Amino acid sequence: MDIRAIKEALDAEVIEGRELLNDRVDHVYASDLMSDVLAFGQPDSILLTGLATQQAVISAHMAEFKGVVFIRGKHPKDGAGKFARENRLVILRSNLDMYEACVRIENLVQGEQGKLEARKKADEPEKLLLSQERFMEGSDFANAGMISTEIKSVLKKIGFDPKLIRRVAIATYEGEMNVVMHAKRARVFLTVTPKVIEVIIDDEGKGIPDVEKAMQAGFSTATEEQRAMGFGSGMGLPNIRRNTDELNIESQVGQGTKLQMRFMI
Repeated sequence: MDIRAIKEALDAEVIEGRELLNDRVDHVYASDLMSDVLAFGQPDSILLTGLATQQAVISAHMAEFKGVVFIRGKHPKDGAGKFARENRLVILRSNLDMYEACVRIENLVQGEQGKLEARKKADEPEKLLLSQERFMEGSDFANAGMISTEIKSVLKKIGFDPKLIRRVAIATYEGEMNVVMHAKRARVFLTVTPKVIEVIIDDEGKGIPDVEKAMQAGFSTATEEQRAMGFGSGMGLPNIRRNTDELNIESQVGQGTKLQMRFMI
């Protein structure tokens, strides 16, 4: 915590070292026994004491403290202020007694720790529950739907809501069929975290010349043979969009298409 936060928590007055209030301290040590300060105090601390003498400030300096807070409204004497000024120590004065000052410091520390934990949590990567990769071949109508079936089974075992599983399965199946009809091969990635299910289908194939047009219901480049098999009605991509919470499509003609489908939990 910084010294300014301690000053505010203790409603303290700055006697010396106002320019040092942004310095950080690692510990706060409360004692009226200077021998204990020298024996047990840790560097980069600040001292809470009712002993308003120059020796208290000197002891803090010898223990490599950042400063001193005089409690019970006591004002330093015997040249304490001059010594602090010459050695770059902060001196604060608070009207609180030792007990109340320590309670407020404890509350301040708990608050700082809570903020630190919140920052750590925000910086931590989201916990990964599951990550799988599968491969599929284009034109393999006999096995089309096997990957979406496997994914559906995995999500059921984890225990997700059936309605959510249904949306994932339908969108994945539609993506599989696009690979079977239009691509050479593809990799399918399944990632599950506590917040999102993500399915990525990254294929090698013809690509989509006009993604916006392909998203229109009824638009299809399926062959007559594929239509005769019951596929290619032009509802694949629109159906994927309908069932996903987030859909991102990247496609390059002659190289392939990447579908990123996300389902919020």
